[in-house]
Amino acid sequence: MHIKSPRDFWAGLMFVGFGLFFLVWAATHYQMGTAVRMGPAYFPTVLGGLLAVLGFIVFMGSFAMEGTPVPAFALRPLILISVACVLYGYLMKPLGLVGATAALVFVSAAGGHEFKWKEVTILFVILMIFSWAVFVKGLTLPFPMWPEALGY
Repeated sequence: MHIKSPRDFWAGLMFVGFGLFFLVWAATHYQMGTAVRMGPAYFPTVLGGLLAVLGFIVFMGSFAMEGTPVPAFALRPLILISVACVLYGYLMKPLGLVGATAALVFVSAAGGHEFKWKEVTILFVILMIFSWAVFVKGLTLPFPMWPEALGY
């Protein structure tokens, strides 16, 4: 058999691997239950099984249909997005929701192939308004909005 679509081959293999992992892990560590009285393992087991089946379909399709090759692995976006998430967690208390979200948006946007200040700033403002409306006003979570030094 000849692999005609390397991207689908590796994606299908990854789906099957993750699906089987969660299928086996949930089934061995938690009670399954029944469809009427579901236990804690029921939902992860069903989702793992569906993911494995979907992965097998994609995997088998990689031998039948032509596809694009796997692109080169980009390390810079992986590092910058990971750093942005860690910064968000560490900066939430001292800088508040506004400062932590600014760090998250601007650092993760720097990991992309093109960075435009105007677009990223608009994205930050929209995300900030949405975060304030949902988390602070809607869910009434006690997130500090501004740095503690400002006294808000």
